[in-house]
Amino acid sequence: MTIGIGHYGGEWDKLRALIEVAFSAPWSEAQLETEQKVWEPGRSIVAADGDELVGHTGAFSFEMTVPGGQVAAAGVTMVGVVATHRRRGILRDLMRQQLTDLRDAGVPLAVLTASEPVIYGRFGYGLASDHQEITIKKSSRELRKVAGVEDVQVRFADPQESLERTAAFHNAQALTRPGMFQHNENFQYYVTHDNVVTDLRGASPLRCVLAERDGELVGYSHYRTRRTDKGFVDVARVHSSDLAAHAALWQFLLDPDLLSETKYEQLPSDDPLLYLLVDPRAAHATTLDGIWARLTDVGPALAARTYSEDVDVVLGIEDDFLPWNAGSWHLTGNQKGATCEKTDRTPDLVLGVRELATVYLGRPSLALLGAAGLVEEKTEGALEATSRAFVSARAPWMDTGF
Repeated sequence: MTIGIGHYGGEWDKLRALIEVAFSAPWSEAQLETEQKVWEPGRSIVAADGDELVGHTGAFSFEMTVPGGQVAAAGVTMVGVVATHRRRGILRDLMRQQLTDLRDAGVPLAVLTASEPVIYGRFGYGLASDHQEITIKKSSRELRKVAGVEDVQVRFADPQESLERTAAFHNAQALTRPGMFQHNENFQYYVTHDNVVTDLRGASPLRCVLAERDGELVGYSHYRTRRTDKGFVDVARVHSSDLAAHAALWQFLLDPDLLSETKYEQLPSDDPLLYLLVDPRAAHATTLDGIWARLTDVGPALAARTYSEDVDVVLGIEDDFLPWNAGSWHLTGNQKGATCEKTDRTPDLVLGVRELATVYLGRPSLALLGAAGLVEEKTEGALEATSRAFVSARAPWMDTGF
């Protein structure tokens, strides 16, 4: 029987049944309620075998920060195919339909978090950010002295009652770092409730502390305490507007009563905490992959960001999955803006769309990819110059899983 691919016009309950089977995981009612809250029916694409739903991909509507500005992005989510229908090309067809729809809707960027990263490289997704998973024992918590910490007051607040203030603070901070996106009303709900990415075994309710200076909010943290085989602080997020506030929050989080250590799974790879610790080994940091990015439309995507140095280069892009991206693109830009148009000129650099997505948010560098044999330099000096232009001042960071 032919598998049909199309937009989903049905109800949540039927889609929910597919998701539970495809992900092979029982979700609690609270988790499913949270997922339904943020679900965007108009972005759901399904595969159907007759009346049976056998595959799905969806997306959230994001305003994501890129170097120098923001761009409309789709946060790809709830991707799955039931086990009885795998290896029939269903996921490929779902991905192509989704990416084509996004391009037609003027959304030049798709992003996701990958449960199995090797899958999404086939569809042009590249690893565009990383972060650190850290565990700091209470005995190794000492931080270097930071001026102004004594002027910052850290106090408890109810996560819901303080949400208006913390959400506004988050969104202002999100404008300053590539990879972060604006939390709309649905995502404000999502990050303060029990969602599918949270294992709540042995966990306290979500807790919130605010960092204030003379009544002004200069930072906040969400966290839980847990008691499993050992007791620890499980940090969900830390945001701050200056170093003193950042240090004050971490002093609080690293010194828990009756708990032995502090864990955080999504510390930015360039976070100053890694250098504030007196013991440089204290963090026990492990690098994890963050955002996987895919350019649905190369020209608008490259024109939507700025570049740290003047760039004038012709990129030869290889893209077998979305053929409209393939060919030569003339990119010119600087710190004020950019243009990117199709051209007949011979390329200065040749690379795949996956590699272009890898550096789109500002890390790592085209030169590094070139050293790995993933970028071909046709014009001498073009690789080094273009690499410098693409790098962002701050490392891209996925602060919110989805």
